[in-house]
Amino acid sequence: MKPVLCLLILNEYECLKKVIPKLLRKKNKLNISRIYAIDGGSTDGSTEYLKKKNINVIGQSIKGRGSAFKIAFKKIKAEKFIFFSPDGNEDINDIKKFENYFKKNYELIIASRMMKGAFNEEDNQIIRLRKWANNFFNLIANISFNNKKYVTDSINGFRGITFKAFKKMNITADDFTVEYQITIKAMKKKINIIEFPTTEHQRIYGTTKAKSIPTGLKFIKRYLSELIF
Repeated sequence: MKPVLCLLILNEYECLKKVIPKLLRKKNKLNISRIYAIDGGSTDGSTEYLKKKNINVIGQSIKGRGSAFKIAFKKIKAEKFIFFSPDGNEDINDIKKFENYFKKNYELIIASRMMKGAFNEEDNQIIRLRKWANNFFNLIANISFNNKKYVTDSINGFRGITFKAFKKMNITADDFTVEYQITIKAMKKKINIIEFPTTEHQRIYGTTKAKSIPTGLKFIKRYLSELIF
């Protein structure tokens, strides 16, 4: 069975109008079986638009990106999952790459914006605060928990995970530190991790919902909780 594609959305209507038609046109070539959307409580017409496009929408009773991950694994019956944010940042053409890595028995597959051959949206800027922060969190995670190949993008949400691997991890994060916790838990459990380079595009519409300083503090708290417990 090919993996299911899980779209993580919250008030992304303007982005969805651009991304979904491209996604549906290419669906048969992307090595996926079905498409679902996990909605964090959109009020801008996002869910209505997706339903018109015959995409199954699953609502969240508890808000937060981490809750969306947990709901996906609880509500969707599948062995392999790909998580994709349809805001324009992530490359649709890279979706098809995940299944080949799943076939090679990798359990956590990360589309990396940091490794050789990749492109981060800040790479054409002199000041790259978000990239530098990500690299810092990658470094301390690898030093503290990893004894295999260095993971270059522990935070990126564009990733594939097997159902069995997720069940081993005991994920507790309800917020946007969930990918970081998943990567750390995978390191701890010695789950097979692979990365491939991806291109991060500019967001189509709007701005990121994660503010720099509060976000950084939450990642530090998540790291310390994994280090201590």
